[in-house]
Amino acid sequence: MTEKKLQKQSVLEDMPPNKAIIKLAIPATLALLAKAVYNLVDTAYIGMLDNDLAMAGVGVTVPLLLIMVSIENIFAAGAAVLAGRQLGAKDQEGAGSTVTTIVGVSVIIGAALCVGGIVFLEPLMRAFGATEASLPYAKDYAFWMFIAALANLPAQSMNCAARAESSVKISSIAVITGAALNIILDPVFMFERGLNQGVAGASQATTVSQFITFFILTWFYASGRSVIKIKARSFHPTWKFIRDVAVIGIPTAVIQICLALAASLTNIAAKGLPQSDEIIAAYGVVQRLVLIGCYVVMGFMQGYQPVASYAFGAKYEERFHQSVRFAIKGALVLTVLVELVYILLSQPLILLFNRNPVIVDYGRRLLISQVALYPAFGLCYMMTITYQTIGASRYGLFLSLLRQGLFYVPFILILPRLFGVNGIYFSQPAADVLTILVCLCSVKSMKITASHNMGALQGG
Repeated sequence: MTEKKLQKQSVLEDMPPNKAIIKLAIPATLALLAKAVYNLVDTAYIGMLDNDLAMAGVGVTVPLLLIMVSIENIFAAGAAVLAGRQLGAKDQEGAGSTVTTIVGVSVIIGAALCVGGIVFLEPLMRAFGATEASLPYAKDYAFWMFIAALANLPAQSMNCAARAESSVKISSIAVITGAALNIILDPVFMFERGLNQGVAGASQATTVSQFITFFILTWFYASGRSVIKIKARSFHPTWKFIRDVAVIGIPTAVIQICLALAASLTNIAAKGLPQSDEIIAAYGVVQRLVLIGCYVVMGFMQGYQPVASYAFGAKYEERFHQSVRFAIKGALVLTVLVELVYILLSQPLILLFNRNPVIVDYGRRLLISQVALYPAFGLCYMMTITYQTIGASRYGLFLSLLRQGLFYVPFILILPRLFGVNGIYFSQPAADVLTILVCLCSVKSMKITASHNMGALQGG
């Protein structure tokens, strides 16, 4: 085994869990924040068009973005957990087969999404809440999002594989390079001095940048620098394998699907209110800002998951529980910090993307309501990841449905009808209160289940 591979194994096996998680989480978080730049930069440049309908149309595509991320995560997150366990059990060949198969499956699914999304583009945008006025802009932006699916899905699978083996540096380089390129290309594609493509140009620039990210990751695996090897002969897409990976990955994906559902229902609730286009435009900006908070938590969890998965697969019980304790504390601290920043800077942050005083006022109030009890997201996401890791995906699936599914959906369907736009403001805090209560009641059970399942591995 080469010196670099030994160093990666040492991080997962020997370094204290808190230090290992931080070491892996920092570059992963930076990479995800760079990914957030894609959406924020597009939103900022579109705001320069001085067209509120264009802003509303792009806001409608937020559910599509979340759905595509969720589809990526079904297999990519599942493969990361399974490959991490296999590396912990010293089954490097099995990890290679897992990742190779998932990358291949991701290519096929990406192609299907691209074709299906383009064919059903208009009905999808209407279902996500586009009005007649904002529909053309939503279609222009979403078309290129479906083209990007060809690169995004396999790139996410390779990213997760890199995390499982602690090769987070290449993941960071790939994503940050793509994000930087997006900043450069947006004005070139959008405005009169360049290609003058308007809203479509913003999405085209993002698509080109995401393909660059895909090519960088492909080069990394093709060059043989990775611990996990992607080889054509290791591609074995059996139904049992796909089912096993999907069972692990679905809870993480469901969180994204529920976020998409919540965003769609919020847009639909806003359509029935006065100034609906302004509310939808404001909500679109807010969702992109909230995604930054999500990525901070997700980046930290991307540092936690390989450490926990390796410890679980290697049957290091005390190391596993140390990782869990640190992850709970870290998730709560990070979400409180995100909450404070967004509440204190709510108006200046909205002003970065739009100067319409009506949109700014709606956006400020929506942003505060979305993060008022933001630790609910961090706690629920951390526990979902942990239940995946310990082989209790069914309960992980239940937790993933809680915040934006089982709790938020009834509130957003009922409260806006009773209280107008105030009902939209109240829906998220109400769902978060219930989410926190359920998660707190599940912590002890999570620890017991982990020890029991690890003991079953030892018995096997």
